[in-house]
Amino acid sequence: MSEEPETNDFEPETNNFEPEINEFESEITSDDKLWVLLTYVLSPLVPIIILFLEDKKNRPFIKAHNIQALILGLVNVILWSVVGWTVVLSCVPLLLWVYMVYLGIQGYQGKYVNIPVISDFAKNQGWS
Repeated sequence: MSEEPETNDFEPETNNFEPEINEFESEITSDDKLWVLLTYVLSPLVPIIILFLEDKKNRPFIKAHNIQALILGLVNVILWSVVGWTVVLSCVPLLLWVYMVYLGIQGYQGKYVNIPVISDFAKNQGWS
């Protein structure tokens, strides 16, 4: 008679479950996070500067945020020039800038942000 090893039916199954990791998460440096914060807070100036810096514009995390910040910054400048001459309507560009600061803080924490129309537009154009 051959003896088979006893198996315990009450042992939990070992599962090689590994949480799904964002493909760019391991590549995000503190320098990338700082540049992302600056792109939103000082937009559209810093995003334009990043477009000329070869080592920065090719970083995936910076690239994803840079185009969004540039588009939001340009929208903010246009809003400011169109409605900024009135006291009441000048609050609109200021509120947009506060939203951009919030997005910059989210980016500084290493998160990707999704701006409803702008993110989809930038992805469809192949810019981010």
